[in-house]
Amino acid sequence: MKQLHPDVLSSLPADVAVPAYDRGKVGVGIVHLGIGAFHRAHQLEYTDDVLASGDTEWGVCGVDLLGPDVRNKLMPQELLYSLSQMSGDSKKHRIIGALRELMVGPEDPAALVERMCDPAIRIVSITVTEKGYCHDPASGDLNFEHPMIKADLANPDRPSSIVGYITAALGRRRDAGTPPFTVLSCDNLFQNGKIIRRVVLAFAKAVNPDLAAWIEENVAFPCTMVDRITPATTPTDIAEVQAGLGVADGWPIVCEPFKQWVIEDHFPLGRPAWETAGAEIVEEVDPYEYMKLRLLNGSHSALAYLGSLAGYETISRCMEDPAYVTFMRKLMDEDVTPTLQMPEGVDVGAYKDSLVERFVNPAIKHLTRQIAMDGSQKLPNRTLGPVRERLAAGAPVDHLALVVAAWMRYATGVDEQGIQFEVNDPLAAALRKVGDAAGNDAEKVARGYLAMPEIFGDDLAGAEPFTEKVIHWLKSLYAKGAAATVKEAYGA
Repeated sequence: MKQLHPDVLSSLPADVAVPAYDRGKVGVGIVHLGIGAFHRAHQLEYTDDVLASGDTEWGVCGVDLLGPDVRNKLMPQELLYSLSQMSGDSKKHRIIGALRELMVGPEDPAALVERMCDPAIRIVSITVTEKGYCHDPASGDLNFEHPMIKADLANPDRPSSIVGYITAALGRRRDAGTPPFTVLSCDNLFQNGKIIRRVVLAFAKAVNPDLAAWIEENVAFPCTMVDRITPATTPTDIAEVQAGLGVADGWPIVCEPFKQWVIEDHFPLGRPAWETAGAEIVEEVDPYEYMKLRLLNGSHSALAYLGSLAGYETISRCMEDPAYVTFMRKLMDEDVTPTLQMPEGVDVGAYKDSLVERFVNPAIKHLTRQIAMDGSQKLPNRTLGPVRERLAAGAPVDHLALVVAAWMRYATGVDEQGIQFEVNDPLAAALRKVGDAAGNDAEKVARGYLAMPEIFGDDLAGAEPFTEKVIHWLKSLYAKGAAATVKEAYGA
């Protein structure tokens, strides 16, 4: 079978959308750090639509910060790839052409910094997940003990972290008199623009205080909210996409039909007209971030921990259990929604209804173990913020406490059959140490994890209404298992 390539686009089935512009005339205006599946399912599709409208100066140079896998798969296809929206039995295929260059950061860090210094590059965007910011999730501060930060401070001209790359490139642009690019975070971090600004300024100050002052005065770091469920591509996905296209794609991307992008409009050197492709351009992103992180991402994480413990492999499988659906609705309605303050005209009820529909989608096989990754980085943003606000208001935290207890049970790395499994988390070693020391004693497990300030801060360990409820749920998870605990509490 032929491989996806510009030469075969004309032979694809008529219902497959292909780039509606001359890719040879597309300039590169964006460097994107973290060319993973989500970026290819989200920002690159929005940008592809802008290019199709005739604004061809915003092609993307994608950067893989982990290794050459994406490049090796996509270069033979001249960086084309397929994006397939799946819903039930419906499949809608599209070929994305907005990716015009692809670099592998670790192979030549100096070359990447030089590319970021090109005056044509006006935006450097980011999707590297929470852990890629090398920060303390509880405080938002740069973690100067992080191995990548320590290495970059020792050798700032050959960076390895996004913080190091951005600082090095901005320093070079300042020295050359080139206006600074806008730094655009597209990760699921509350106030993501403020977080990347904070860690870059801290790093720059350690390297050169004058540079830090220049960055603080001149560089824009707008916040964004991004949303589209994009599971890891499976061999089954590859086969189904190949059957739909009639050609082989080295790395197709599968996603749900829904997508959303809310962006603060702060781009001194200009930006693509993403609003023409459906993005929402606003002055203040915070309310939308709260809604998405706490309702969608928070529910996703909750189902991931409880589902994985119960042996449910995917989110859609969790949603086949009526008790899990009831739990999700009560979590959203009773514990999370009261913490939201949305602009007039935003229908939070309809948004929650849409989440249930999206999570049920059987065509999107989003693995619970995949969502459960990096829980120590996600929990502060998605769950602990609402916990603190509810406690301050003297309100119950029953459902949120179950989420935390489920994360703790999962973080021990021992399943309900007593078999150890790998916990994919930057703090995995510390989490395992606490779990091993506590054994199956729920109270010791809970208090051991609550004593980790990098996750729970300095306050939650002493918040007894919360800790007592966490211990209550954790005892049930150990004694009865996740499925039975959820059924007993939320079953009909």
